[in-house]
Amino acid sequence: MAAVLHLVTFLVVLKSACCAQPRPAQDKISPIINMQLDSRKKMLTWTYTRNVSDQECTIDTPTAYSATVKPQVTEDHTYMCTFPNSVLHRGANLTVNVTCDGDVFLQVLTFANPGREGSGAVNFSCLIYNVCFMNCSWAPGPAAPADVKYRLFWASRHEADAECVHYILGPTGTRVGCHFDQLGKPQRTDNYFFLVNGTSRETAIPFLDFTPFKAVQIEKYDPPRNITITYNRSHHIIRWEHPEIRFDLSSHMLYYELDIQTPASSAETNRVFQRGQDPNVYLMPSSATRAKSAFRVRVRYMYNRLWSEWSPTQRFGLPEQDFSGALVGPVVGTAALSALVLMFLCKRFSVRRKMFPPIPQVKKEIAKALMPTPGVAWDEGPPPPGPQDPEDVVTLEATC
Repeated sequence: MAAVLHLVTFLVVLKSACCAQPRPAQDKISPIINMQLDSRKKMLTWTYTRNVSDQECTIDTPTAYSATVKPQVTEDHTYMCTFPNSVLHRGANLTVNVTCDGDVFLQVLTFANPGREGSGAVNFSCLIYNVCFMNCSWAPGPAAPADVKYRLFWASRHEADAECVHYILGPTGTRVGCHFDQLGKPQRTDNYFFLVNGTSRETAIPFLDFTPFKAVQIEKYDPPRNITITYNRSHHIIRWEHPEIRFDLSSHMLYYELDIQTPASSAETNRVFQRGQDPNVYLMPSSATRAKSAFRVRVRYMYNRLWSEWSPTQRFGLPEQDFSGALVGPVVGTAALSALVLMFLCKRFSVRRKMFPPIPQVKKEIAKALMPTPGVAWDEGPPPPGPQDPEDVVTLEATC
């Protein structure tokens, strides 16, 4: 009887073993271990306990950003996925999905940005200027402790991740910016990646990160160069040259604003916009200008709103050579007319009278008394000879 019972028991166990359903994949041990996120590099890393296939990783953020990429593996068999276009400071869910021994495994890492709310940096911005320099700035968060110490990290597709070297300090000694004087060789496709974190003895400081900054869109140009205004008697011809810029861009990507100021109009309403693909020339009719009319110009990249400073203001006016040429005719004419009048007057009055001074006439009554001889009219020719006794003669000189 005992032998029969043992046989029945064996058959039951054998049937259970043969007919049992396989366990779901999620009930098995996942091969994914050591999942970690480097928030500065936006890099998720992990390792496996056994061989896997069909692997991928996904990120989801509260900003509705989602991306799925294929992992890469390093020499020490560490797997990684990077999400350079993501923003992590609001948190994220990162998932690794693999197939192992025919089973599918999912493992999720939930990331939260630790630290006191409102203590992280705010109002972050960056600006490239003078072709080869860049400044970044930020402000302490409203809840930042007094001893907060911010640190800025940046990288590009051609520059390795590095910390700021030249920090800018605010009035209280807190770091509020960074100056870069080594940006490397410019590449039109450059994207800059920034992250600002912080430390304090009082509390943890949440970091602040961003989507990549397109380098060509954060450059503030210098004003246009070599501005000239010439005059051709009908128009003022304004010319300028493109500014020197950091990146190799077509002139089609430049956008100019011309400000033509006249005494009778407001400088805010007399603006002209011109594309860089057009010649850098503007014709201003002379009839539209006044004595105090002026001109200035600025420039920006087509796809941003970052204008350069205004160029120095230049006044309109006739060139010196044109102004003197316009006066030559009247001056010469006036001088010639004056010379003719002067010559006429001098010839009529001065020269003739100086060479042939007139003899004053004696009244006829006196002449008759002194000279009883019949009178002769003195209107023409010289007077007749007088008496032998000399008489007083008064000479009258005329001047011109």
